[in-house]
Amino acid sequence: MHVSQANASIRRSRTFNDTSMPKMGGEKLALLPRAASLETPGRADAAPLSWREDLAAIRHMVVGQRLNVLLLAAPFAVWSYFASWSDTWIFALNFAVLVPLANMLGEATEALAFHTGETIGGLVNATFGNAVEVVVAIFALRQGEIAVVQASLIGSVLSNLLLVLGCSFIAGGFASKENQFNATGASANSSLLMLSSFAMLLPSYIYYFSDHDGEESKIAKTLALSRIAAIFLLFMYAQDLFFHLYTHIELFQSEPDADEVMGLTKRASAVMLFSATLLVAAFSEMLVASIDGFATELSISKSFIGIILLPIVGNAVEHVTAVKVALNDKMELAMGVAVGSATQVSLFVVPVVVIAGWAMGQPMTLAFPQFEIMIYLMAIVIVYAIIADGKSNWLEGSMLVTAYALVAVALIWVHIPNN
Repeated sequence: MHVSQANASIRRSRTFNDTSMPKMGGEKLALLPRAASLETPGRADAAPLSWREDLAAIRHMVVGQRLNVLLLAAPFAVWSYFASWSDTWIFALNFAVLVPLANMLGEATEALAFHTGETIGGLVNATFGNAVEVVVAIFALRQGEIAVVQASLIGSVLSNLLLVLGCSFIAGGFASKENQFNATGASANSSLLMLSSFAMLLPSYIYYFSDHDGEESKIAKTLALSRIAAIFLLFMYAQDLFFHLYTHIELFQSEPDADEVMGLTKRASAVMLFSATLLVAAFSEMLVASIDGFATELSISKSFIGIILLPIVGNAVEHVTAVKVALNDKMELAMGVAVGSATQVSLFVVPVVVIAGWAMGQPMTLAFPQFEIMIYLMAIVIVYAIIADGKSNWLEGSMLVTAYALVAVALIWVHIPNN
């Protein structure tokens, strides 16, 4: 939800703020010329677009963005997998393809949300906003890579809280010496993150410190508590959605823009969403299959791959979006993208993956490795201390980026055993 608001802000600032320049569409969500848009202002009887025009709109979105040049690597990614190239090539090529696919999936999600109204659109964004993380995690679970799944989930939260938010604060420092945002909303998200960490600590205590239980009993109790906690987290996430979309919707509504027209119709958005999801699933499976060999060939740990590399796939475009809105002196939206995405991963993606592991017969628990729990808790504490006053500056951003860099360097030497 926050990402779509941020992208709309970028479009408005580039399209409508400078009356001396011709109107241009935003970079992340391509806007079609008015003649090809969904409806023309002043014409209530505009005919719906045909399938041919929908396909033209999809083609316009695919070829109209420079990031999508990475899609040219798709045939090589497929060939490398079936021709048994080295795992380094397989990982690198599929990694490169997944970045623009994640962007296209996000655009289709936002376009469909745009056409389905505030409430249904919010649910669409909530469901598909982190689809890439969920898909990659599920394929990793199928391969039994539970340690990689746990690391990637922690890494997604860390990248949003430390790297994205830190870069946004630094970018905001170019716009003004000090930026202000709603401390109440930011603190609420931080509280939800603390709740998710609490849900991790309880199973972790049983797993690591319950000495009076045998190994099998300890694992069984950890699994049971993790699955119960996952259900509670999903219930809390549903309440958070209800709070945002119904009881307190007026606090989160963005300023309407009657002139803004989405480049994709509802039908085209649905087709794009379905197609992008299938492609993400296909390339994710090949990416996950190469992780073991990639780690061995480059002598890097799976923890580094999960915490540092894999989050780039799903979050790269969101990172750019947050920095752009921060440069436009809209720190409130940048906060929503960074902290809001971290909250969504903690309250939605993590429990969904735990329940998916339950359904697949994989022992996916909330008992994360101790090092990962430590850096997760420390990141939440650091972010809460920085955003509590509702103000930010470039130095605070540098602190967050430094913390993220320290984690990345530490992962070169820290060995995190599989649970």
